[in-house]
Amino acid sequence: MTLEELRAAVAAGRIDTVLLAMTDMQGRLQGKRLVAKFFLDEVVEHGAEGCNYLLAVDVEMNTVDGYAMSSWERGYGDMLLVPDLSTLRAVPWQEGTATCLADVAWPDGGADVVASPRQILRAQLARLANRSQRANVGTELEFLVFLDTYEEAWTRGYRDLRPANLYNVDYSLLGTARVEPLIRRIRNSMAAAGMEVEDSKGECNRGQHEINFHYADALRTADEHVIYKNGAKEIAADAGMAISFIAKFDEREGNSCHIHFSLAGDDGPLFARDEKLFNSFLAGQLACLRELTLLFAPNVNSYKRYAAGSFAPTTVAWGRDNRTCALRVVGHGPSLRFENRVGGADLNPYLALSAIIASGLYGVDAALELEPAFEGSAYGAEDRPRLPATLRDARELFAASAVAREAFGEEVISHYLNAADVELAAFDCAVTDWERVRGFERL
Repeated sequence: MTLEELRAAVAAGRIDTVLLAMTDMQGRLQGKRLVAKFFLDEVVEHGAEGCNYLLAVDVEMNTVDGYAMSSWERGYGDMLLVPDLSTLRAVPWQEGTATCLADVAWPDGGADVVASPRQILRAQLARLANRSQRANVGTELEFLVFLDTYEEAWTRGYRDLRPANLYNVDYSLLGTARVEPLIRRIRNSMAAAGMEVEDSKGECNRGQHEINFHYADALRTADEHVIYKNGAKEIAADAGMAISFIAKFDEREGNSCHIHFSLAGDDGPLFARDEKLFNSFLAGQLACLRELTLLFAPNVNSYKRYAAGSFAPTTVAWGRDNRTCALRVVGHGPSLRFENRVGGADLNPYLALSAIIASGLYGVDAALELEPAFEGSAYGAEDRPRLPATLRDARELFAASAVAREAFGEEVISHYLNAADVELAAFDCAVTDWERVRGFERL
């Protein structure tokens, strides 16, 4: 939707509300519902304020210590939400509503808030642009569908929930038909919002599904990823159901976010035409994967997903069309690309894509040689490096990463190390159901 199209829709009474949204550290949309006329008259030119604690809280929106940019001592002042009008679009699942994503700046002079996920990705894309390159990306998000509402799930402590399918419906047309009214509504709603939907399919876990979109440039893909994820939850809630993107819900397969990545130049796709570029870029992924895993797996729960035989990777390896490897090379000719299989559906796409670009550019600049493709099952490859087993391991690897510091800068590194520390401290204080069941009577 162009600005002129929004003005016409507002004048005709079809749009009365504009959602101005930024993406927080957890990859969630945060912002304000603005009267459409106010958005057009004031916010388009001047932006809108939002408390800077939006980039300095935990998952539960608790104010926490350790952030340089936002604290009680600094008074929790404002950031400026600057509309990116290229993201303006209708929200078909909400009556009379459009949305616009925002970049985040400081109000005194308009300097970027460099720890903002969207600004982190913009900085990495600028590094590519300096080489006359751009990134094409597709993300594949898996999720669980439950017949319970979010409120019912909360009240039950997320126990005894009813999955929408009771058995593995991977590629099953019979099993997915039972959830098709919801999935079809999500597909059609996203298409009406301007996204290029390709397909949907069932997955392995009970009630697990996936909706796939056509690839686009990296920033657009990340933007549409967060809009879709938020919208799918809203549509499910309206239908009296719930969708979860948690990385690992139970003992079965987790929810993945597979990322398909390729590079293009002014004259089209590059990987198939420049073997040296492709090999070095992929070698950079292998070299940096462990130290940048934090940006693919930001939560304690994320690491439960890495289990042998689960279609989630456990080792640092690449293979040709090999789903046991962390990096899977697929496609031919102009469609040649690699698929990063490390991230779960809980990742922040801006940060994950930033990690991929930073790794690849490191590999190119260091002229890294690509090792031979792994053949067979990478799960049993004892001689291969392993992905970090816990958030604490990943945090320490990220803290020691020279590649991360060079690519992102000290401010970003400190900010996201603190986010990991906050998550770890919260978990260390928690008493889990497993501990209660194991120890209530028998210890």
